[in-house]
Amino acid sequence: MSELFSKNGSSSEELLQLVICQLSNEEFGIEISKVQEIIRIPDITSLPQAPCYIEGIINLRGSIIPVINLALRFNLPREELDERSRIMVVEIDNMVAGIVVDAVTEVMRISTEDIDPAPEIIASKVSERYIQGVGKIDKRLLILLDIDKVFTEEQKMNISRLEHAGCIPA
Repeated sequence: MSELFSKNGSSSEELLQLVICQLSNEEFGIEISKVQEIIRIPDITSLPQAPCYIEGIINLRGSIIPVINLALRFNLPREELDERSRIMVVEIDNMVAGIVVDAVTEVMRISTEDIDPAPEIIASKVSERYIQGVGKIDKRLLILLDIDKVFTEEQKMNISRLEHAGCIPA
């Protein structure tokens, strides 16, 4: 699975700090160490011939950042952007990108003991390769994303080219 379930072979309880966001009425958690900042939605420059999940690019304090709509990447219904919508600036491998989410609701700590592997029904909705597990908090279930695995290596290369070329090859 991932290092979530067996850090150094230790069985002692460990806490994982997550940023919780909403996509299409589902709650997702991303490790806080992967999140650089959370911003309101600025003007996004669209790119011709980009894949549907690429919203475009933004200028964030002089850096060109590709913006990705996670709901579209996961084939979930796309919600209209509103005052709760945010861009989470994240590090995906060694690349910085913005991901559009419907809302960022909280930062929380969860014990690794409260994290289970994703059941088949969830794994079929969002590809299991980028689900680290499912966190159980009271009656809530959080889908924990491995943000480094959301995109294939080829997709990561194409996204990283946005900063330099301004478009993605068809």
